[in-house]
Amino acid sequence: MITERPVDIFSATFKANPFPYFAHLRATMPVYRTVLSDKQEAWLITRYDDVAAILKDERFAKNKRNAMTPVQLKKVRGVPAMFQALDQNMLDLDAPDHTRLRGLVHKVFTPRLIEQMTERVQTLSDQILDGVQSQGRMNLIADYALPIPLTIISEMLGIPESHRGKFHKWINGMITAQGDIGMIRIMPGVLLMLRYLRGLVAERRAEPHDDLISALVAVEAGSDQLSADEVLAMIFLLIVAGHETTVNLIGNGMLALLQNPDQMAKLRGDPTLIKPAVEELLRFCAPLETATERYAREDVTISGVTIPRGERVFAVLASANHDETYFPNPETLDITRENNKHLAFGQGVHYCMGAPLARLEGQIAINTLLRRLPDLRLAVSPESLHWRQGIALRGLEALPVTF
Repeated sequence: MITERPVDIFSATFKANPFPYFAHLRATMPVYRTVLSDKQEAWLITRYDDVAAILKDERFAKNKRNAMTPVQLKKVRGVPAMFQALDQNMLDLDAPDHTRLRGLVHKVFTPRLIEQMTERVQTLSDQILDGVQSQGRMNLIADYALPIPLTIISEMLGIPESHRGKFHKWINGMITAQGDIGMIRIMPGVLLMLRYLRGLVAERRAEPHDDLISALVAVEAGSDQLSADEVLAMIFLLIVAGHETTVNLIGNGMLALLQNPDQMAKLRGDPTLIKPAVEELLRFCAPLETATERYAREDVTISGVTIPRGERVFAVLASANHDETYFPNPETLDITRENNKHLAFGQGVHYCMGAPLARLEGQIAINTLLRRLPDLRLAVSPESLHWRQGIALRGLEALPVTF
């Protein structure tokens, strides 16, 4: 088997510029077995066609229990009891469980609900800039890219404003935790979050509000029920998917525009380009480095390499979206790019349900910044920026700007 020195693709240093390494894998080892930071082996799939195929291939399971042999399962670490409630989320399930849960959530997370958020996102974006514009500088992540999606999803769910900061802290700890020590460190936060969510669900069951948690509880009470743990897992997933990826879209996207002033000037001069611009930023900036993990249900051969049953696979979205055989000049940011069939939101039955909301927030947030802050520029060198570690997500810790 072809091997090379393992690279920690989930480290902060690697996330600063993963694209040359993925280009190397596409050219030489498109199906590559490596060792990740949790000391477990995994396969990296890097070419566009292979990634697109795997995302829709039923031979790859989301739930390891549906893929591994009994012998393999005995070697897998059990999920700590405190995490088991969150283990019932749609990202980690296969049909028919995934189909059932997604259908139930579609009843409350509707396109009409997303459309109604346009005015609120615009108002919020302007209000944030009203508060910082006179200062002449800000951390674009903490002061702008984070508050917009976090506020929106929290308002949709019905989480009080005073509690939203705690949620971000808890979730950030979970998605950046690596290894046994990292998991031990986040346990107090997980316990606090679950205790808080259970209390909030109990309140909405006793006194429903006009929010998503109340709607999920109402679904739970129907004939096709969501269990108590499924409600908790769904709330957690909506919070994470509802703000973390969009923070990265806005933050990474603005960094890319600041580093490509011709594209930023083009968008500022013609705000109607914002839809293709956001699609290009999704492709170019990789707010999700990889899709969430999958497991081979059987021996599967891809690009001449056989992945044995039960082994873990990561479809590398950041690589697929820079595949030179699919995208002309993939390392060039082009906000007018046509036929931009990127995979940033995945494909198949696990396609991101929150994609319409992420697009809406990204479009409004970026256009508002360019309209309100004509002198926006980086306050530090790009090389000095720090990126967050962790599985799947790719985003900046901070983005200091002046204007």
